Amino acid sequence: MSATATMVERPPPRARGWPRRRIVGYALVCLWIAFGLGIVSYLFFAWNAAFFAKYAPAYLRGLGVTLSLVAISMVLGAVLSVPVAYGRMSRNRILSGLAYCYVYFFRGTPLLVQTFLVYYGVGSFRPELSAVGLYLPVVSDWVQVLPHVSIPVGFTMGWFTLWDFFKDAFNCGVFAFALNTAAYQAEILRGAIESVPRGQWEGASSLGLHKLQTLRKIVLPQALIVALRPYGNELILMVKASAIVAIITVYDLMGNAKLAFANSFDIQAYIWVAIVYLVMVEILRHAIEWIERRITIHLKR
Repeated sequence: MSATATMVERPPPRARGWPRRRIVGYALVCLWIAFGLGIVSYLFFAWNAAFFAKYAPAYLRGLGVTLSLVAISMVLGAVLSVPVAYGRMSRNRILSGLAYCYVYFFRGTPLLVQTFLVYYGVGSFRPELSAVGLYLPVVSDWVQVLPHVSIPVGFTMGWFTLWDFFKDAFNCGVFAFALNTAAYQAEILRGAIESVPRGQWEGASSLGLHKLQTLRKIVLPQALIVALRPYGNELILMVKASAIVAIITVYDLMGNAKLAFANSFDIQAYIWVAIVYLVMVEILRHAIEWIERRITIHLKR
């Protein structure tokens, strides 16, 4: 028998001092802290109670417009994303090609350009849009039940054209935002469905479930867990991108901030808007994390 000696090398000497990455990291943190303290100190020492009392109601109305715009656009986009995602996954080349072109265009061009195309471009077709419409019920009488609160009590049939819809800047914003987010949501949905292993489909088929039952009871519950984070990111991006509609004369949160700044030339008009957007994003982020913890509780050990 022979014994083999093992040579153990001494570890290299520990580097002294701080590495460059740590120095850069601490420097960036200090800069952000200084920036935040600067804004807080400015708001504290330059507090303008008259400005806040004058424009706070307008900001609240603008916040309602922003939330309505984002909510309606996200819902319409979610509905439209289903057939687009189906087309992207279809084996039919024509259907798949059309869906691909739709997604390629709306993901490859800026949302601002798309909003301008709808707001300014649709006006070029006013005669054609004015000739297409349908009869819809119109409120003919209102009854006031509380101060500033009324309920409809009478309806008549009125003729509404497509131009009646597109001549409103808010409707143009909703239309452009819905088309844009539908492209992103379609890709999110397609990726989530395709992330489910093929064996899930085969196992459901062996149990006698048809494709619709498999999709609704087996595939979608797993796909939605994967899609939750991307959906949350898309919602947050839509909230921040909603400020674009201020350019097309929609008095949302950003639109009222522009009006307040034009009348007062006080930078607080934009600082308060930034704070409101930051609060909305934080609320959405924590809500998404809470939902994720609830729906993935069975995956944690």
